[in-house]
Amino acid sequence: MSSMFRSLGIFNYRIWFIGALISNIGAWMQSTAQDWVVLTELTNNDATAVGFTMACQFGPPLVLAGVAGSIADRFDRRKVLLFTQTMLGLLSLLIGVLLLLDVLTLPMMLTIALAIGVTNAIDNPARQAFVSDIVNRHNASNAIALNSTSFNMARLIGPAVGSLLLIAMGSGWVFIINAATFAAMLLALIFMRKNELQPRVKPKRGANKMADGARYVAKRPDLIVTFVMAFLIGAFGMNFPIFASTMALEFGRDADGYGLLSSTLAIGSLTGALLAARRSRARLRVAIVAIGGFGIFQTLAAFTPAYLAYAGVCILVGFCTVTFMTTANGYVQTTTDPALRGRVLALYLAVTMGSTPIGAPIIGWIADAFGARQAIFTGGVASIVACGIGAGWLVFSGRLHRADTGGFKFELDETRPISIITEAMPQVPSTDDTVSLATSAQPVLKDRSNDKK
Repeated sequence: MSSMFRSLGIFNYRIWFIGALISNIGAWMQSTAQDWVVLTELTNNDATAVGFTMACQFGPPLVLAGVAGSIADRFDRRKVLLFTQTMLGLLSLLIGVLLLLDVLTLPMMLTIALAIGVTNAIDNPARQAFVSDIVNRHNASNAIALNSTSFNMARLIGPAVGSLLLIAMGSGWVFIINAATFAAMLLALIFMRKNELQPRVKPKRGANKMADGARYVAKRPDLIVTFVMAFLIGAFGMNFPIFASTMALEFGRDADGYGLLSSTLAIGSLTGALLAARRSRARLRVAIVAIGGFGIFQTLAAFTPAYLAYAGVCILVGFCTVTFMTTANGYVQTTTDPALRGRVLALYLAVTMGSTPIGAPIIGWIADAFGARQAIFTGGVASIVACGIGAGWLVFSGRLHRADTGGFKFELDETRPISIITEAMPQVPSTDDTVSLATSAQPVLKDRSNDKK
């Protein structure tokens, strides 16, 4: 199997990938339907209401980061995901039933969106960290990138199918179909070979405080810069439901036009995810270049005069978006102390997802007050600023310096994945992949934050 798809040679990851793909298709169908329902059925083209719905859905990760991170590090992540995926399926079913009964109101939608947000706050760090339980560290970066590929394959299919179902069957059935797709993820979790999961590095009792994760990040300037860039693009640049829905209306399109914009965005996203899967490891410099490209193309999108031209630029925007998000996520996971990974990921997701309730209402208000193009332009400028912060840090931190060979050649020092030295005892290897050696001792972690290439 090629290096791009090597993680699919592992049985547990293979069924995880398939389950996630089916579930993600349903999730993107629901996302398309939800934003369209709020914009056209529950309000009279009110983009601010869409922004507040997004705020309710993405706000809880910011508030519950400490609890979610501790749960991801302390408890069996597989069991946590069985619970959260079941709850998310039931909430989708509830929205669908309320729509079919024609009793759903905007306050009810906001309340359910908040419940989805609370569940996702627990689900996301556990799901992200669970990838490292399925594959060994050598395959972690590839598995993370393939996760993004699954997500963006679904992003390509889901909005298009969702918009067609909106027209053919009505919004209520889209939510009910999404509820059914959660069964794929639940079955994948149930049928995993538990003896082939990677040994967990668990924190000592009393040591699973979120403050430990925050202190760890505070000592890693590279992570702080990554978090700042993720915040800016998450708050102002990645409000695609607002951008796509308002631009579809500006170009005089209906739900099918909105779904097409979401799908064209996904074409670039899928390409970016596949290229990320080819890389041996996640590098911060790639994330900095990607967020700069996002800012440039997003700014260009704000001035496109025609619908098809805007859709074409969306492909480039999607490519840069996923390149940044996949690389940043992989960098955070693979360079973080495994005993703190759940808490650090919870902080990272609090920044990326929790930035939405800050930025989405602002972007929605800008779209209502000044037009969709100005809202898109604001997101582009914020991402260019984020690129400047990342590039400035590389220069002034001393990591970018003239090569020892002299001349005009430069070198960049990168943070390498943390090494774990343990006293190991053998374990029966997997038939699909070599399971990492279990340990009966607490790991001694080397500080590799200043390692040179």
